[in-house]
Amino acid sequence: MSAETSQLTDGIAIIGMAGKFPGAPNLAAYWENLRGGVESITHFSQDEIDAPSAISQSPQYVRARGIMQGVDLFDAEFFGTNPREAEYTDPQHRLLLETAWEALEDAGCDTERFAGSIGVFAGCSLNSYLLHNLASNPEFLAEFLSSQQMGAHPSLLGNDKDFLVTRISYKLNLRGPSVVVQSACSTSLVAVCQACQSLLNFQCDLALAGGVSVTFPQKRGYLHEEGGIVSSDGRCRPFDAAAEGTVFGDGVGLVVLKRADEAIRDGDPIHAVIRGFAVNNDGSTKVSYMAPSVDGQAEAIAAAHALAGIDVATIRYVEAHGTGTSLGDPIEVAALTKAFRAGTAGRQFCALGSVKGNVGHLEAAAGVAGLIKAILVLQHGEIPPTLHFSQPNPRIDFAASPFRVNSTLQPWPASEIPRRAGVSSFGVGGTNAHVVLEEAPFVTNAASATEPQTQLFVLSAKTAPALDEATDRLVQYFQVHPELSMADAAYTLQTGRRAFRHRRAWVSRTAAETTELLTSKESPKVLSSDTGGRKGSVAFLFPGQGAQQVDMGRELYETNPVFRAQVDLCCDLLAPELGLDLRQVLYPAGDGKKEAQERLMQTSLTQPALFVVEYAWAQLWLSWGVHPQVMIGHSLGEYVAATLAGIFTLEDALHLLAVRGRLIQTMPPGTMLAVVLSEEEIVPLLADGLSLAAVNGPKLCVVSGPDEAVARLRKRLSAQGTSSRELKTSHAFHSAMMDPILAEFEAEVRRVPRHKPQIPIVSTLYGRIATDDEWTDPGYWSSQLRHTVRFVPSVLYLFGQSGLVLLEVGPGQTLTTLARQNPAKPPGQATIHSSPRTCKDSETEEMLSAAGRLWLAGVDLDWRALHGQSAPRRVSLPTYPFERKRHWIEPSRAAGPAVSLVGGAGSAPDANGTPPAELGAVSNGASVEHDADGPPSEVEALVEEQLRIMAQQIEVLRLAAPLPHRNGAPAHA
Repeated sequence: MSAETSQLTDGIAIIGMAGKFPGAPNLAAYWENLRGGVESITHFSQDEIDAPSAISQSPQYVRARGIMQGVDLFDAEFFGTNPREAEYTDPQHRLLLETAWEALEDAGCDTERFAGSIGVFAGCSLNSYLLHNLASNPEFLAEFLSSQQMGAHPSLLGNDKDFLVTRISYKLNLRGPSVVVQSACSTSLVAVCQACQSLLNFQCDLALAGGVSVTFPQKRGYLHEEGGIVSSDGRCRPFDAAAEGTVFGDGVGLVVLKRADEAIRDGDPIHAVIRGFAVNNDGSTKVSYMAPSVDGQAEAIAAAHALAGIDVATIRYVEAHGTGTSLGDPIEVAALTKAFRAGTAGRQFCALGSVKGNVGHLEAAAGVAGLIKAILVLQHGEIPPTLHFSQPNPRIDFAASPFRVNSTLQPWPASEIPRRAGVSSFGVGGTNAHVVLEEAPFVTNAASATEPQTQLFVLSAKTAPALDEATDRLVQYFQVHPELSMADAAYTLQTGRRAFRHRRAWVSRTAAETTELLTSKESPKVLSSDTGGRKGSVAFLFPGQGAQQVDMGRELYETNPVFRAQVDLCCDLLAPELGLDLRQVLYPAGDGKKEAQERLMQTSLTQPALFVVEYAWAQLWLSWGVHPQVMIGHSLGEYVAATLAGIFTLEDALHLLAVRGRLIQTMPPGTMLAVVLSEEEIVPLLADGLSLAAVNGPKLCVVSGPDEAVARLRKRLSAQGTSSRELKTSHAFHSAMMDPILAEFEAEVRRVPRHKPQIPIVSTLYGRIATDDEWTDPGYWSSQLRHTVRFVPSVLYLFGQSGLVLLEVGPGQTLTTLARQNPAKPPGQATIHSSPRTCKDSETEEMLSAAGRLWLAGVDLDWRALHGQSAPRRVSLPTYPFERKRHWIEPSRAAGPAVSLVGGAGSAPDANGTPPAELGAVSNGASVEHDADGPPSEVEALVEEQLRIMAQQIEVLRLAAPLPHRNGAPAHA
């Protein structure tokens, strides 16, 4: 298969998804439970049940539900939510917000970097947290009702379903349509269909869609009635002869949707493609408002088929609504059969399943639970068993239909025709939804063609413990998925995750190497930082003569198109000036390295060669999005800075360097000596034509002059125990030996146009930022050739700039070493080199490591450009490890005195949630003076009794038997 031919690219791609369901805290566990045939319904003991004993001790009371763990937990700090506000927010809102973040991360989407608009479409179930927990305090209820349209906004905004998705849009800064969708049991699949329509209408460019259902108390059951919609034993048996009802449960799920052609273009992780979708309503042509309709369901399914434009015989799996009611299931199969018969007469070619046998009926989240299951089926090529199926419902003629119930785990091999599946969800009230899915298109991954390659991995979190947990999760994931493309994984972490203050970076090639690095204690290759939330800026440092080596930049020249193009450009421009191709000296072929090294020691070639390599290195950093705020050049390195700042054009700078090197080459040879003395200590020793060439450190200077004079000085220094080292240079730069060529060189500079710098440069002649007039003065450049290089005061200026990262751009590590050794360097200031000490080590790895160090210092990079011409794709990786804490209001068992429920922020909650006596102190933090053991007042007792009766009445109404069909049979759930 190919994305370009056999599969439609104008559908809707599902590029991310996240969810939690009974027995499954994540989708990996969800799939394992599904394929393993695990039932995740919890059966409670009598002691666990939170229900009036008069009801729970009834023989018809079934103590079973599908519950989610940890619904009282929420990472309020991560989302900038006040702890007290979190307590008074419906857990459905909180869960959906966390799931939205996880789904977007699964899609590799950082909303801060996404260029388009992102919509949100979702719904939830009745807010029973408000009814059961918050409103159990009469004072809260009375004040909430009396001021709900005025002062009770904190409680209203956290509990009304109208604000379910707009909270997500606000917290995540999403600017597309933000729409609450409510259609009872079909809510979340209808939300998916509405999101698809919004994408096709170009109302948004990305969409979150799904739903959530969590009701309280969680540990409760229900009263079973013969012929009702709920099961007698807490088990749901879709399509089985013994089916007698469903069982309810909790869940949350969201999918991330994008137009398929754009998802393919952008390298998104495509889980599946929605080929067709449809939503309708039964209208009134049915027995009752709550009853299902064969025609209504069939029309919705047929409409989805028509939009998909496919042969329905190629749909080989349908995830049904499948509630396990004796009449609802036959109606659904009849509707499916009617829709399929419009395109095929085939029998039992399509597997049928329902997740409700595993997790129960998840109400508003039921549709997205089935959708995610179907996506996982397409991804894994396996169809999980439909639980508790042994004999078909006698009212369903499967033999004459296109369907068979899949009761065991079955493989679904790939073929020339892509795997296709349907998903249905039908709501009480008659709103029907159906989608047609197709497996993800096959897209060739260009990045994997040349693997393994060295990759830079980055990881971040809001706290240090969360960063460690994220690291552990990634290690576990790589251990399970060793086949994962490292380029894709690195790219996803770089572009698909928000960069938080606590950061970690490392360079590796394989999953095994990454696992070894991250599990090693204190590995020097794994670097961590705390940026404090600050953005870093960069200073480029360009080294001078002495850093040259044959093959400097060779690995980058051979592997990086940007670097190679810049070197080629410079060498082509220099060829008429030098009378040779400088590349033959820089990167000699065969056994010509020794000769090339000798030639490279000639100043006439050394200076242009260093310029070329440093300029190419700088252009590579610029292409990666690293732009200097300020620059420093040591001696000839200042020419690279001047060119980048726009003082000289590239052509003119190369010409001047060629003239400069050629003029110096005509001078008598000399010697340069590095001395471990301060400027004050070495200057009195200078005689016999010696000059102070450079001040590189508080106790490190360079002396320059005639060979014999330098030799005498070195002997004298040795006698007094002072260390010195002769530098590898051909001439005595920055000394009186340069005087004869200064006038000629200044005249050459005068012939060249000079412009005001566009980027500040710290002059190493002055030890400060030079003025525009100074930079454009030809006399500056002749003085710069002759006089002392004052690196120490220059770098001290950089040390005084807060948040500035010093990046050495060019071969070697001389300038970063000098900066680190300076005792005035602030402890937290990053100094980073771009290349290894010698050309024997990997330049690519050193560049990536430098990029990682920049990111650790808070510097932003263009991650896409860093990957060059390769085309990595985003992939699913572990999502953020939320640090959830308990934010919970317990139901009030004994009422307290009236306390203001609206206004300012309250006191911090107890670690285990606010106790009932503090229920009223929502906003003003007032203390509640009430004896919990004392008897409530007569009025309080009356209100409490009325609330209890109301709750029982609501429960009876919810569990009431459905209206019968004309033939007396009960209606479908």
